[in-house]
Amino acid sequence: MNSPRTLKAGRNDPCPCGSGRKYKHCCGSVSPTGPVPEAQSLIDAANDLRARGRPQESVALYRRALAIEPRSDEAHNNLGNAFVELAKPAEAADCYRRALALSGDNAVILCNLANTLRMLGQLEEALTCSRRSIALDPTLSMAHNNLGLLLAGLGQREQALASYRQALALNPSYVEALNNLGDVLRELGQRREALPLLRRALELDPGRAGTHGNLGHVLFELGQIEEAAASFGRAVALQPDSAALHTSLAAAQRMERRAGDAEASCRAALAIDPNYVQALTLLGELHADRGRFAEAHQLFQQALATDPGFPFTYWSITAHRKMTLDDAGWLQGALALVAKPLPLADEISLRFALGKYFDDVGQYDDAFSSYRQANELSKRYGTRYDGAKLTARIDRAIGTFDPPFFRRCQSEASPSELPVFIVGMPRSGTSLVEQILASHPAVFGAGELKFWDSAFAAFESAAARGNGATGLIAGMAREFLGQVSALAGSALRVIDKMPANFGYAGLIHAALPRARIIHMQRHPVDICLSIYFHNFLDRGSYANDLSNLAHYYAEYVRLTAHWRAVLPAAALLEVPYEALIADQESWTRRMLDFIGLPWDPRCLEFHQTDRVVITASKWQVRQKINSGAAGRWRHYEKHIGPLRGLLASRR
Repeated sequence: MNSPRTLKAGRNDPCPCGSGRKYKHCCGSVSPTGPVPEAQSLIDAANDLRARGRPQESVALYRRALAIEPRSDEAHNNLGNAFVELAKPAEAADCYRRALALSGDNAVILCNLANTLRMLGQLEEALTCSRRSIALDPTLSMAHNNLGLLLAGLGQREQALASYRQALALNPSYVEALNNLGDVLRELGQRREALPLLRRALELDPGRAGTHGNLGHVLFELGQIEEAAASFGRAVALQPDSAALHTSLAAAQRMERRAGDAEASCRAALAIDPNYVQALTLLGELHADRGRFAEAHQLFQQALATDPGFPFTYWSITAHRKMTLDDAGWLQGALALVAKPLPLADEISLRFALGKYFDDVGQYDDAFSSYRQANELSKRYGTRYDGAKLTARIDRAIGTFDPPFFRRCQSEASPSELPVFIVGMPRSGTSLVEQILASHPAVFGAGELKFWDSAFAAFESAAARGNGATGLIAGMAREFLGQVSALAGSALRVIDKMPANFGYAGLIHAALPRARIIHMQRHPVDICLSIYFHNFLDRGSYANDLSNLAHYYAEYVRLTAHWRAVLPAAALLEVPYEALIADQESWTRRMLDFIGLPWDPRCLEFHQTDRVVITASKWQVRQKINSGAAGRWRHYEKHIGPLRGLLASRR
């Protein structure tokens, strides 16, 4: 973003054209058609109208001023500004060119023209104007900001950083430059560096919808979904006619499992712009969440036809069906797009999509190459895996959660049998088991609840301070049960399928000893490759490196072996994924018996159950059980490297 600069000068001030002469002897000279003071009064009145948000009314006054004084570069420039505000960049560019013809080289007018040419897509001429503007006036912060926008638009984001930073060095309170710098940092994966810039921009101008939106995007990508939704909500309230902001709000609402609100926000965006591809794609995802893949595919195809340059549409198409060699058009479009300079998240998404395509069509070397490129790119986010830290945390858990600890917690624990936990490594079948069990009329599948991560952190903090961590147990149980009871309705069981809860099984059992924990197990290399082939949006620091995956898996095995040793048999059921898909009915009966529910044949028809699933496995859990994913690692055996040690552990 970059607002055009208004020209305004008193009769005895230096002329804005940069000539060094007084305004009255230069661009302010009296025209044969009328006196300058009358024209200047009209220009001033028009400027005031624009300042009060009434650019359409200002146009007539600028034109009246130009009828009196056609050589007023001020009037031509400011009329151009009014056209920018009215979203008429072609008319604005004509005005700026006339102003330049009258004034000669003028840094401000050149900068305004460059900004408008950028809007028109005439980037090379815009670059020339921006650089000429800076050469004329190196202190013009707007010109540096404008150059940054142009460079970012050309994919030269690192160079754009320097321009934005120069703009802020000249004007530290430049809200647009703060926004633009924050946005390009986000696109480069430096999300945490972007946060303070955007918060500073909001302090300076809390009424700017774009800043709230930019902050929302950073928070969303950092996984702070509730805060992101609040930011997007404020942005929409400030600018309700923005399709982009309604769509961003919808994305956050979807992650909050507010499917109805998310669809309403998508439709609000499409009411503003029926061809807004981001909204079309997200609405398709919302249909897919409910298993309505035909409607989703239609929306994805509409989005792709409208704008073949939106990367996430390509990903959505691959995520919800098996690709074939007949998808040559998709492949051609994806390869053409990935060859261009893209924001980091967009390129990562496309690389994962290409990996999925090549895997589906059996071109496994190309698939692994695409997945490897995606994972290497994700390392630019800067998140580092700390294996020693994980090992130390698991050492503490093993040392803390033992039978004497559980006995000490008995008086604090809740007797509730409402919660059921499905845990394990990501991609181990937790979504499948939730879908099977949630097909039972007495079960509600709540998805992945973000409770025990913060609860465990609070427990460890209290233990480190020596404040009697066991005293937190009762409060944790009450708080968690309050959350799931609100979701349960008439259900007798509520499932929390957060896989990472395998790390907190001891704390869960201490607080809820009658809750049931189902631990999903799967072939270690199949699990690790499936994780490596999935876009975790930088939320799993171990996921983008095979060596880190091998270490993480080994620590997971060490901890779950401890739970197997210390938890009662009635509290923990281990389900091998391969056994489940080989004999679905027997294992489904066993799981239902384990959670205290009678048999219901609807669990065998789980793929027909109408419920929202927003995990990466939402397409797979809508299919009948098949063995296609078992032993998948053999296609990639020559690429598994550090994972080979996990094969030895299976023997």
